[in-house]
Formats: sequence, C-alpha cells, structure tokens
Amino acid sequence: MNVGTCRVRLRFPENLSLKGKRQILKSITTRLRSKFNISVAEVDDNELWQVATLGISCVSNNKRYTNEVLSKAADFIVNGRFDVEMLDYEIEIIPVF
Repeated sequence: MNVGTCRVRLRFPENLSLKGKRQILKSITTRLRSKFNISVAEVDDNELWQVATLGISCVSNNKRYTNEVLSKAADFIVNGRFDVEMLDYEIEIIPVF
C-alpha cells in the first residue's frame, strides 16, 4: 500500500477578501474530490486572503497510479478556470507495510 501526498501552494491575484478565497477553494476542493476520488483540505495560510496551501492525499496499492492521480490533480488546478496561480507543488509517495 502507498500513501501519496501533494502539497499545493496557490495565489489568488484578483481576490479581495477571505470570503472570495473560500468560495474559490470550495469550488476547487469539491471538483477535485468528485473527479479524482481523493482527500483535499486547506492545510496552511488559513487567514491570508491571497494565498492558500492545499493538502491532497491518495491511497493505492500501486505507486505509479498514486503519482499519476496526484499529478493529474495538480494539472487540473492549473488548467481549470479557477482564477488561481499555482506557486509550487510537491508530491511525496510513502510506502506503508
């Protein structure tokens, strides 16, 4: 079994409030969960209104599949029409057992 984690740092260049940020994040997280069947949560920068950090996780028995799902999720954020800029992302695959 492999646990994959992805940390995604986003910037909202045209956002002016926490409410606006949370609306965009809700849209992103809901669509990621339904499209890729992964866990997503805001894990850092909760009170900053132009920056967010998302944590994404996937569990699978295949290391390559786990990496592929997390990479596609990051690409989905970049190529989606969310009005966000991806600053950075990193993927880590942790073998368990």
